[in-house]
Amino acid sequence: MTKSVLRLIVILMAMTLTTSSSAQEVQKKKTEVWDKVFPLSETVNHRKVEFRNRYGITLVGDLYTPKSGGNRMALAVCGPFGASKEQSSGLYAMKMAERGFVTCAFDPSFTGESGGEPRRTSSPDINTEDFLAAVDFLSCLPDVDEEKIGIIGICGWGGIALNAAAVDPRIKATVASTMYDMCRVNGNGYFDESDSEEARYAARQAMAAERTKAARTGQLTQGGGVVDPLPADAPQFVKDYYDYYKTRRGYHPRSGNSNDGWHTFGCQAYSNARFLYYINEIRSAVLIMHGEKAHSRYFGESAYQYMVEGKATGYDAVRKPNPVPGNKVLLIIPDASHCDLYDGGYTESEGRGQAKNKIPWEQLGAFLETNINTSNTTDE
Repeated sequence: MTKSVLRLIVILMAMTLTTSSSAQEVQKKKTEVWDKVFPLSETVNHRKVEFRNRYGITLVGDLYTPKSGGNRMALAVCGPFGASKEQSSGLYAMKMAERGFVTCAFDPSFTGESGGEPRRTSSPDINTEDFLAAVDFLSCLPDVDEEKIGIIGICGWGGIALNAAAVDPRIKATVASTMYDMCRVNGNGYFDESDSEEARYAARQAMAAERTKAARTGQLTQGGGVVDPLPADAPQFVKDYYDYYKTRRGYHPRSGNSNDGWHTFGCQAYSNARFLYYINEIRSAVLIMHGEKAHSRYFGESAYQYMVEGKATGYDAVRKPNPVPGNKVLLIIPDASHCDLYDGGYTESEGRGQAKNKIPWEQLGAFLETNINTSNTTDE
């Protein structure tokens, strides 16, 4: 891989922050106006909601409920990493509400309309807690059975969803769509090409220098969201990100990926963590869904193998096989790219041409409904 390509990847990974907005100011900007990148379904109701996580941060979400025929099941939905609830997670939530689920697509801490300072930063602990707080919120709704709650994580939040499922048995079923393992990619680089002590030390030095600069100036350096303008020789997956986040297909003003991304050490905690250590002990149902042509496919395949067998490439640990492997599924979508699973994909750029319809909504709904209803946590 060339140095120019690696620089593009670093730009894509780094992504950043505005420090002038306080959590209170962010809350004041919360809007009830429909401002998603997709149209509202005629079969669901929508309203804005708020709830607090155990770190005291107020999270803002969009609650989608079926106008008729609810099944008393609920889903918390988040992702992609660096996106906002007006993008892919909102679409997933709405599509599942069409199938009878009560769903909440939420902005995680420090991003979008949710609270937390500094803006657009990340934490393995707090991000996992955000999912658990969403489960707390859903479990208290009158039209939800607290024993019938699942989660959907997209892209980087697919890995976070697996971490949440490993820690919280209230989660009866999990879907990780087009997932990233944020710890692995921040620690090892893409395709594990920076998996060495020397490479990690160089990255740590760079982040340490940025922290010193921020401490002295009081300003956080922005890393930038998806690269713009797009270089002609950019890798295809970077072009795909651009086509979703920077065009009318998926651009949103509150999305970090569409704009200034994370600050330059916003993902520092992920680079030194390995938080999927116990996913081999998840007893509830898990569906890992990836595109056949996705650059990120290796994350999903490795996570699935480790979850079922207790060992896989990219995981230093070797642990026992899963006690309940029968409800774990790896679904590879033919001819689909990473971003095709954000909104189904299109045959032409900027959402033009024909819709590819690469997201199997009916299959996802059936998986979640079946497994949330049965909630098998022991092998038969």
